[in-house]
Formats: sequence, C-alpha cells, structure tokens
Amino acid sequence: MLNGLWLSFFLVACVAGLVRWWGGEPEIWAAMVESLFTMAKLSVDIMLLLFGTLTLWLGFLKIAEKAGLVDVLAQLLGPLFAKLMPDVPRGHPALGLITLNFAANGLGLDNAATPIGLKAMRSLQDLNPSENAASNAQILFLVLNASSLTLLPVSIFMYRAQQGAPDPTLVFLPILLATSASSLVGLLSVAFMQRLKVWHPVVLAYLVPCALVLGLFMAFLATLSATALASFSSLLGNLTLFGIIMSFMLLGMVRKVPVYETFVEGAKEGFQVAKDLLPYLIAMLCAVGVLRASGALEFGLNGIRWLVEWLHWDTRFVDALPTALVKPFSGSAARAMLIETMQSQGVDSFAALVAATIQGSTETTFYVLAVYFGAVGIKRARHAVGCALLAELAGVLAAIAVCYWFFG
Repeated sequence: MLNGLWLSFFLVACVAGLVRWWGGEPEIWAAMVESLFTMAKLSVDIMLLLFGTLTLWLGFLKIAEKAGLVDVLAQLLGPLFAKLMPDVPRGHPALGLITLNFAANGLGLDNAATPIGLKAMRSLQDLNPSENAASNAQILFLVLNASSLTLLPVSIFMYRAQQGAPDPTLVFLPILLATSASSLVGLLSVAFMQRLKVWHPVVLAYLVPCALVLGLFMAFLATLSATALASFSSLLGNLTLFGIIMSFMLLGMVRKVPVYETFVEGAKEGFQVAKDLLPYLIAMLCAVGVLRASGALEFGLNGIRWLVEWLHWDTRFVDALPTALVKPFSGSAARAMLIETMQSQGVDSFAALVAATIQGSTETTFYVLAVYFGAVGIKRARHAVGCALLAELAGVLAAIAVCYWFFG
C-alpha cells in the first residue's frame, strides 16, 4: 500500500511536469529536482528536533511505567475493559499493554506507541479462537488506535516549533476537541457492530462524567472570544505539558524509582525509534516536495476549491486537505504534507492550523490495520476498516469546524 502511494506521488508529478514542459515551462524540471534536495535537507533538520523530543518523552514515560502508573491505570480501567472487551480476562497482561499504548498515544508519541501496541495485539491474539479473523477485542483496540485519542500532541508542538511558530501549543484545545469527537464516533460504531451495551451502568459511569466535563468545558470555551481562546489554549497546553512531567517525576520519587537511571533507559529507546524514522521521513517529504513543485497538488486543490466556491462555502480549509487525504494511508506522508503546508502557507496560517489539528486528531487507518493485524497474521478485518474510517472522517470534520470556531 505504501509502495503504491509513494510511487504514485512521483508518477503524478512526472505527468504534471511533462504537461507544464509541453506548455512552455522548461524550468519545471529544475524546480522539481531542487525540491528533492530541499526536502532532504529539511528532513534532517526535523530529525534533529525529533531525536530530542522522542528521547525526552520516552524517558519520562519509562519513569511512569517503573513507578507503577500503568498498573494503576489498568486497575482503574479494568471494569470498563471488562464490559467493552468481555473476552479478555481480568488482570490479563493485554490490559496493561493496552493502557500503556493509550498513554503513549495520548501524549502524541505515535511512533513510540506502535511497539507497545504490537505487543498488546499479540497478547490479544493469544485469546483469539481464530487464527485469521480479528476478534472483537482486537477490533475495538485497533479502532480506538485509529481514532487517535491524543490528549497532549507533543509531536505536533514539536513540528510547529521547528517551523518557527511563536506559540507551538496554540492548537492544543482544537486537537483535544477534535480527537474527542473521532474517538467517540469510533467507540460508538464498534459498540453498534458488536452489540456492546454502552448504556450499561459500569460503562456509563466512565463515559457520562467524561461527557459532562467535556460539555461544560466547551460551554466555557463558548464564552471566550477568538483571541481569548487562542491564549487559553496556549496556557492550558503548557501547564498540562509541565504538569504531566512533574507528576511522573514526583510519582517516581514517592515509589523510590531511580528517576535519572530510568529516564536514561527510556531515552535510549526514544533515540532508537527516532533514528529508524529518518529514511521514511526523507522518502515521504521528497515525494511530497516533487508533487508540489510539479503543480499537480495545486491542480487538485484548485478543483476542490472550485467545488467549495460553487457551494458558497469558505475555501480557506482547502489548503489543509492534503494532510487529511493521505492520513488514512501513511502517517509519514501526512506529516510531510503538514510540514509542507506550514512552509508554503505559513506556520500560523489558517490552513496550517487546520492541518495540524487534523494531524493530531486522526490516525493512519490503513497503516495501523496493516501493521497491527499483519503482525499477528489476521487476514479478515471484519468491521474494523469501516468503523476506523468513520472515526477518521469524524475527526477531520470536527477539526475543520473547531478551527473555524477558534481561528476563523
């Protein structure tokens, strides 16, 4: 799938280049070649910051793991998992791994969450009576991963900081609201297909308070002006970020965890994860750069823009759609689209803010499906794809709507 997507970028760019060449623009080939070197250099610049970010957060996450925070979360969520995943026994190792995976995803460490998620999927496969068909628990786990419940999108903050944003955390609240919408739709769609009793008192005891808090929070946000919303999002994002760091450190100190040695242990894992990402980042950024330089991407966007204008809608969100269109297929391609949008439109332009919110509130459905199910030999995904794509669509629509609310 990724092979075809990557190759198609170059093939489409080549066709667009030929059309422009025959149309009297011989300089198009120089522009396309230059974009390759420019994007390769940009990939290395981004990786320098990515090394530090992943190393930092995996170090703190290791402290939380050693301090027993994961076990505490597993116990707290145990009754909920018992109703949503009735086939998974209480205290099964898969529950702790699922909790740790959600914690990494919640912190926006999608690349760090993948190895943990693979362990969780293998653990769930041990309970699966079928070798080829996904179990209900595996489908729910995958769809919740695909819905991308990101409570603290540090990777998005990092990309914005690298592109020179004066306030990298500006999109904190928009992402939080959009990812809540995608996760809720993902959960409800799976519950409908699996006939899960989401109205069970135990499930409602978890979901209703969260919904009430979110509703009250949104009601409070509705009283703020656009300027105040942006300022509040920045303040809350920074306070949350530092508060989580301090809670990990203090919990480690109370549990007598050697915090420095544990941090270094987790940081080594982060360094390895970041190093393995560089080839993929270069490949996708260069492909996107050629696509943009050839004019093919702009041609497609102009078609969508014409349709939006015909419907008498505002067209500013159209420039953010490349991120949304490739996100179901490839996280690296969507990341490249996001960075390219920041560079071409401006890091704090409306299109870049929408693209960042989409990137933080949706996930790579087909990539997650291929990697997670492929790791355990699942060939029949059943209703996993439909539910995951529905959650992703909800995340994109919510991201656009929320950004008009905050920044429109």
